[in-house]
Amino acid sequence: MQAGPQTIPPKITTPPSLTLFAVAVLGLAALGVSAVVFFFNPSAYVFYPTCQFHALTGLYCTGCGGTRAVYQLLHGHVLSALKDNALFVLALPILAVWGVRFVVQQLRNRQTALQLRPKWVWLFLAVALVFTVLRNLPAFSWLSP
Repeated sequence: MQAGPQTIPPKITTPPSLTLFAVAVLGLAALGVSAVVFFFNPSAYVFYPTCQFHALTGLYCTGCGGTRAVYQLLHGHVLSALKDNALFVLALPILAVWGVRFVVQQLRNRQTALQLRPKWVWLFLAVALVFTVLRNLPAFSWLSP
């Protein structure tokens, strides 16, 4: 019995990671949301979501004033943005560096996961809790939006 000509099967390549695609989609979504916030002042339009914690308790949560802070930042008013939500404004550079580092590592085809060490998560939660408590005290009213 004779064997027919040998054919080499095609190489199977692994599909590219969907992580970079997800980052690109999230980036485009952030750009779209930024455009809406840029053109429609959150203080003047009612289609923005309201803080349910503030509506129920009258107290400011960690995120209260965040949308107004984004609006002020997009218009170049850093001090007004700090007045609206200082924690958010001060956390943005850290998030930006973390995001750029992640994208660069993805572009270099290095395996990267969006991981944070537990000590950093706990530190941020503690800072957010202290910020929330302080902005609701009369002595720290300059932290409230």
